[in-house]
Amino acid sequence: MAAEILFVDDNRLVLQVLGDLLRSHGIEVLTASCAEEALELFKRHEIAVVVSDNQMPGMSGLEFLRELRNVSPDTVKVLISSYVDLPTALAAINSSEVYRYLLKPWKDEEIVEVVQEGLRRYRTIHDIRREDEAVLRSLAQTIELKDPSTKGHCDRVAVYALLIAESMGIAKEMQRQIKYGSWLHDCGKIGVSEFILNGPGSLSEDEFETMKMHTDWGVDVAEKADLSEVARNIIHYHHEKYDGSGYPSGLRGEEIPIEARIVSVADVYDALTMDRSYRKGYPCEKAREMVREMAGTALDPAVVEMFLAVVPDGPLPSTDELRECDALPARGKKALGLLFPAASC
Repeated sequence: MAAEILFVDDNRLVLQVLGDLLRSHGIEVLTASCAEEALELFKRHEIAVVVSDNQMPGMSGLEFLRELRNVSPDTVKVLISSYVDLPTALAAINSSEVYRYLLKPWKDEEIVEVVQEGLRRYRTIHDIRREDEAVLRSLAQTIELKDPSTKGHCDRVAVYALLIAESMGIAKEMQRQIKYGSWLHDCGKIGVSEFILNGPGSLSEDEFETMKMHTDWGVDVAEKADLSEVARNIIHYHHEKYDGSGYPSGLRGEEIPIEARIVSVADVYDALTMDRSYRKGYPCEKAREMVREMAGTALDPAVVEMFLAVVPDGPLPSTDELRECDALPARGKKALGLLFPAASC
């Protein structure tokens, strides 16, 4: 899906004029008449540049752009206003990471130039990030080498988490960060000995305390790598439990970030289906039933319900199979598109 441009203004005439202006330069645009409507568009579209009026009923443009820091942090944000307001301009730059502040009435050439610059900026960030994706996934696969029984785990967790997130209407940019966090959710295990990871039986109390440290070690790595807050939350909190009995912080219910609750369900399910040194993996049907039984205790019931509705009943194709487009069933093609967006079948 190509990244798109969004204009937000409560004046329909303004939206029509701006839309016609951009289309005359070969740029297609989306429009929304309020911040709430605009936020809904972020669930279905990848938006590169947003130009928002400030004075609107309900949520102001400044409040809307501030909200986008969580919803779609890479979107280039432009605020437009009908009068000079220095405090608002400074607040926009400082708290909402606004790229440009424009005045009405706008100059046509200026607004076209700003949108084109914003689009180039967004594409540059994502060109760089495509290389980063290879690095992130390679790191995840390197960590898996410490425990051979987990081969492919990071990719499968990412696919399950993305299927859930997409069906829950989570914004495209946040889905991207969920993918990164899924790949790296166990990156802290780089500091756990192979003896603990590959032991033939249950862990001793001391070994389990060491194993639990992987969430803190992992988030430290993520912070040093300047990963997003969404990815860091997944790495840090994917072992929290809905009833508050998890670790590292004993968070309960919605205190646990939604991205961590999603990945937790994906992680638990895939772990149940894997062969380990101390047990055989459960059949998919049995693992799904076990996940269902954990709803409300270890796992978020709403996320479990969505998981059961959208995740295929049966083994997911391997990563190699995901890349063999012609041989894929429909569920595999959807998984491929979520995991490797540049691929086409």
